[in-house]
Amino acid sequence: VQLQASGGGLVQPGGSLRLSCAASGSIFSINAMGWYRQAPGKQRELVASITSGGSTNYAHSVKGRFTISRDNAKNTVYPQMNSLKPEDTAVYYCHMETVPSDYWGQGTLVTVSS
Repeated sequence: VQLQASGGGLVQPGGSLRLSCAASGSIFSINAMGWYRQAPGKQRELVASITSGGSTNYAHSVKGRFTISRDNAKNTVYPQMNSLKPEDTAVYYCHMETVPSDYWGQGTLVTVSS
C-alpha cells in the first residue's frame, strides 16, 4: 500500500493551496483518510480527516478555512486550504486508517510566507 501526496509549496499569507493524497495497492477497507502536520519543534497534529461515510473532523485552528473532500472510487483525499496563515507552515502528512493497519504518506512541505 502506498500513499502518494502532492500539492505543497510556497504561498503568501491569505492564499490557497490544494493538497491531494492518492492511495494505491491492496486496500481491503478504508475507514478514514486525512492529513496531519508537523511544524518545527512541535508535535504532529491532526489537520482534517474524512471517513468513508463522509463525516469530517477538523482541527480547531483550521475550521472555516480548510475543507476536506474525498473521492472513494479513486481512494483520494483533497484538502482545500484557504486563507492560509504563517502558522500553517509545516510538513503535511497524508494518513489512511484501514482494516487492519494505518498508513502514512511522505510529507509535503507547505510554507506560508510573504
